Amino acid sequence: MKIVFLDAYTLNPGDLDLSTLENLGEVSVYDSTSFDQLNERAEAAEIIITNKFVMNEEAIKQLAHLKYIIVAATGYNNVDLEICKQKNIKVSNVRNYSTPSVSQHVFAMLLSYLNQCETYNREARDKTWTRKNTWSYWHNPILEMKDKTFGILGFGKIGQEVAKVALAFGMKVMASHRYPERDKMDAVNFVDIETLFAEADVLSLHAPLNDTTDQIINTTSLSKMKSSSILINTARGGLVNEEDLRMALDERKIAAALLDVLSSEPPPEDHPLLDSPHCYITPHQAWASQASRGRLLKGIVENIKAYELGDCINLVS
Repeated sequence: MKIVFLDAYTLNPGDLDLSTLENLGEVSVYDSTSFDQLNERAEAAEIIITNKFVMNEEAIKQLAHLKYIIVAATGYNNVDLEICKQKNIKVSNVRNYSTPSVSQHVFAMLLSYLNQCETYNREARDKTWTRKNTWSYWHNPILEMKDKTFGILGFGKIGQEVAKVALAFGMKVMASHRYPERDKMDAVNFVDIETLFAEADVLSLHAPLNDTTDQIINTTSLSKMKSSSILINTARGGLVNEEDLRMALDERKIAAALLDVLSSEPPPEDHPLLDSPHCYITPHQAWASQASRGRLLKGIVENIKAYELGDCINLVS
């Protein structure tokens, strides 16, 4: 069985042991693959593993032996499911591997913003503190999370984990969700989206990107938020209209945006948010703790083993 992993670098930049995958067949692993390299590398592949490589109709038609595509992620919008259905190619993803990592990153970003530890560490090291006439100082008020309202847009596995952490910090938690009865949680108040925008001190996005959520953060929704509110996005860059967000930050319609995802990654040099003093950006790494990537690798291996037994799991088509 020939297995080709087209773009493995983000899964394993060198700190994971791939032997569990490599023992499953004739396995070829590439850090990245261009479209022009696809035929040479994967012409004989029965199984393709892809993270971001786009498996569209043109790509799939090159691979006459392809029977199974595994997306090394939860989102699978880079695979043309209709073409796969026509060609009887099964497609699976990997689920729930990144929940602890993303939840941790949400609060790492929030705590970093609220306490500005990086700023004050730098000022201690560059002797700014040494030159002060006081034993304790700060530039702006240090805000506590306790008793603030933490709003969650989208209440799947990650949203639920984030809610637990917010509650542990003593925050009031509200969420807007399609299935409030199914996913109800003690101390979480489910509200309509208008209430969520209006009342959240912190608004964290955990919704999938689809036709109803595309650019759901825009001039209209931002205008409903408190001027002191903080927006966090660790979900999908497309949930945010970035030009509208830049304007809202410049006009102080909201206090700050903490973003791990952008609509274009890596962003172009003229991206509207890169030089905003009120926007804090990390390079799409919320999912990427070493433990999280280990769980992702395990999920890929489990998918292949189930396929070998004729009982595919985690199917999305």
